[in-house]
Amino acid sequence: MNDYFADLHIHIGRTKSGKSVKITASKTLTLENILIEASEHKGIDIVGVIDCHVPEVLQDLRERIESGECKELGEGGIQFKETVLMLGTELEIYDEFCKGPIHVLAFMPTIEKMIQFSNWLGKRVTNITLSSQRIYENGRVLQEKVKELDGLFIPAHIFTPHKSLYGSGVDFSLKEVFDPSLIDAVELGLSSDTSMADEIAELHEYTYITNSDAHSLPKIGREYQKICLEAPTFAELKLALREEKGRKIVANYGLNPFLGKYYITTCEKCGEQKKAGEPVCEKCGSRRFTKGVSNRLKELASESNDDRERPPYIHQVPLQFIPGLGPKTLLKLKAVFQTEMNIIHEAAENELAEIIPEKLVSYIIAAREGKLQVKAGGGGIYGKVTGV
Repeated sequence: MNDYFADLHIHIGRTKSGKSVKITASKTLTLENILIEASEHKGIDIVGVIDCHVPEVLQDLRERIESGECKELGEGGIQFKETVLMLGTELEIYDEFCKGPIHVLAFMPTIEKMIQFSNWLGKRVTNITLSSQRIYENGRVLQEKVKELDGLFIPAHIFTPHKSLYGSGVDFSLKEVFDPSLIDAVELGLSSDTSMADEIAELHEYTYITNSDAHSLPKIGREYQKICLEAPTFAELKLALREEKGRKIVANYGLNPFLGKYYITTCEKCGEQKKAGEPVCEKCGSRRFTKGVSNRLKELASESNDDRERPPYIHQVPLQFIPGLGPKTLLKLKAVFQTEMNIIHEAAENELAEIIPEKLVSYIIAAREGKLQVKAGGGGIYGKVTGV
C-alpha cells in the first residue's frame, strides 16, 4: 500500500484547438498543461479532470494514448508520467424536485465508458462541448445511468451558496433530490471542513473529499486528499471511497473555511458582513445578502453525533495565499524541492531558511501546522492570511 495525493476537481479552460470548455477558466488550462502541472510542478499523483465528456477532449486523450504519451490502465484511469487522470464530468441538475440548481461530479473508469456517457448526455444537454452544463433529466435517473456504466457519483461543493446541494438545491435533505444509496462520496468545498459537515446526520455515512475546483493552473492542489491505495487506479479509488480492503482517505487537506469565498453572510451590494438579527445592511441599506456556509449549517445542523472515524482534516494554506510569496520566490523553491507538495509537506525548516527570508519560512511552517491567522471571506471574496 502507498499514499497518493489526489485532486479530483479540475476544469479544462480550452481544448487543443482553442475552443472554450469552461468559459470562466483560464485559457492556459488545457489538458496538456494540467497533466504537466500536476506531474512536474504540483506533485499531484491523481487528478480528476471533470470536463472529459467533451468529444474533442476524448479525442485528444485517445490520440495521446495511441502516440504512447499516455497509457490507459487496466483497472481504470490514464497514466501520464507520474500522474493518473480520472475521467470526470461536472453537471448541473435542476429537476422538478430541486429548489435550485445543484452541481454534481461523475467519474467513469475508461474512455469507452465516458464515450457512452457523453453520447447519452448529448441528448440531454444544450451544448456537449461546454463544462458544467444543465442536464435536462431527473437527478435519480442520472445517478442510475452513472451506476449502469460503473461510474462514481459525487455531489460537488455541497455547501456553496450557488449551485450546490445544501446551498441552493434542497430545503433540508439530499433525499429530496437523490437516491442516498447511489452517492459514493460528497465534496465539501472551500468554505467548510469535516467538523462542519459532521453537524449533518445524513452525511455521516459518506466519505468526504476535498478538491480544488481549479479554474487556473496555480489553483490546482489548493485542496486535495492523501489516499492509501495499492495503485493509483479507478478501481482502487472506488475501494477507497467505500473504505474497503484497507483502501481509504488518510487525510484531507483544505483551506481553513475562513479563507473560502462564502464562509460568512455578506451584503450582495457592498460586501459588508451581515449583523445578526439585522434585516438590512448597516453600510448601504440593501436587503439582499449571500448566505454564508456557516449560517446555512446552523439551519441544517442536527444533534446526532458521527461515530465514524474520520481522517484528519488539515487546514492547508496554498503557497499562493501566503503574503509575500510571489512567483519568483516560488520558482526558487521549486528549483530545490521540485514540487509544491514537497515544499508544503517535506521541506525542513532549515532547508527553507537557506532560500527564503525567515518571515516566509515561518508562514510556511505555520501553514503546515494549521496555525496561520486568517480573516473570514464571504460573498465571493476569499478570506486573507493576516499573520502567524
